[in-house]
Amino acid sequence: MIEISGRWDYYYTLTSVALLSIASSGVWLTFYIGRINIGQGAYALAGGYVVAILVTKYDVSFWLSVPIAGLFCSFVSMLIGASILRLRGVYFAMITLVLTEVAKLTAMSLPITNGAKGISSIALPGELSIFGIIIIPDFSTLANVKLAFYYVAVILMIFVFAGMYRLVNSRIGHLCRSLQQNEELASSIGVNITILRIIAYSISSFLGGIGGAIFVSISQSVYPTTFQVADSINFMLNVFVGGMGYVFGPMIGTLFIYFGWDLLFTTGKYQLLIYSSIIIALILVLPNGLLSLRIFNKSNKREIK
Repeated sequence: MIEISGRWDYYYTLTSVALLSIASSGVWLTFYIGRINIGQGAYALAGGYVVAILVTKYDVSFWLSVPIAGLFCSFVSMLIGASILRLRGVYFAMITLVLTEVAKLTAMSLPITNGAKGISSIALPGELSIFGIIIIPDFSTLANVKLAFYYVAVILMIFVFAGMYRLVNSRIGHLCRSLQQNEELASSIGVNITILRIIAYSISSFLGGIGGAIFVSISQSVYPTTFQVADSINFMLNVFVGGMGYVFGPMIGTLFIYFGWDLLFTTGKYQLLIYSSIIIALILVLPNGLLSLRIFNKSNKREIK
């Protein structure tokens, strides 16, 4: 368990929050189209393995491997989503819940993933240069690697949530919102609901893939159990606690849950009981999430019914 008092742990915790909130933002996007997604852990695990394989076995740059991991997850999700996105409510939720376990079993059975042994000794990110100009130095040459990962994760999180905010306020975002309200009505006025659902789900999986990829690069190892069903549930909880009606809900929810769990570590065997009670109380008292405590511009709010 992470102790947030130490300097290393402080940066590691904030970096983890940033990366997990990125993956959670993908879950929020599927909620935005009216689907309950409990399978984000599958794409986070897939993204982690893609980066690990590319870096260790094919000597591909980390900076190129991360977007490839995201695109791979996006491609896989389009193949899967073409069929499962027709389902709604608990049926879709149960299918996505199974995906995480399927990803785990797949990782354990494929030779390229080294089975249960996983992949370790993943090299740190190398130098990133454009036209001979060094943009990011080789992480192995830095005195403070944890701080470098922190900056990468936070900058990426800012870009992701800025992009999400722009997306939901765009024409495509408004069309996606129509799916959660009434798919039949949206289809009757000419909206291609199948394509919209696949686009939203592929973006969601892309975010899960890059979040998992960078997370694995920090730990420099990946195993079939790196992301499990419990992680997929936590991604969903981050959205619930932060607020499903707000673009920045996943960020606030992840921050609250991650730090809250660490702070309750001192309670010992009562940690899970207290943690669960607080989460249940929050959902009952604040069904619209923590962000409903503050007054936001109406343009920032997106109600999920």
